[in-house]
Amino acid sequence: MLKVQAHLPMKKALLDNRDLNALISVFRFKPYFYNNLLNLFRRGLLAIAVLVIFSCNFETKKISSEEVLELESQTLNWKEVDEYPAFEDCQDETELLAARECFEREVAENIYAYLSKQQPVVTESIDDTLYLYLEINSSGRPEIDSVKIDSTLNNQLPELRLWLNQSIDSLPKIYPASKRGVPVSTVFKMPIVIKAE
Repeated sequence: MLKVQAHLPMKKALLDNRDLNALISVFRFKPYFYNNLLNLFRRGLLAIAVLVIFSCNFETKKISSEEVLELESQTLNWKEVDEYPAFEDCQDETELLAARECFEREVAENIYAYLSKQQPVVTESIDDTLYLYLEINSSGRPEIDSVKIDSTLNNQLPELRLWLNQSIDSLPKIYPASKRGVPVSTVFKMPIVIKAE
């Protein structure tokens, strides 16, 4: 009898050595590819960062306090003050206009009170207005800047300038005007009505 043997191929394992070697080279390629891609990305990011840093103009200039003060003083309106000069009675006024009116009223009352004590002798009746420019310096000291007196009034009352100076010297303590918390000098134009018979 004839024996027939069939040579059936043996079942091979899922992967033989040749297949494994091929896969190992693929696995070796993947990390190499990803590492190169990651390095390329890092270099690109570094190049972009360098371009951004050097394209921006980081010009820093140190400014001295004198320059800041000069710039500030150019922008401030020095004709206006934050607080007007004040007597003790006027310090409670919070509104700027009310504080100014209180100050001017107190000065006028003191000047009129001093002038009314004088006993001038006049040849003609007088009803005239003079303009007193009163400066309150940064320490609160009052001074007459100038006086505009009509010549007839000056002839009738030659001591008037002296009386005005004395009345200003007799004013009570004055707190100076301020601008941003700094005491400043101010000048007021005050009309003074002079009447005598």
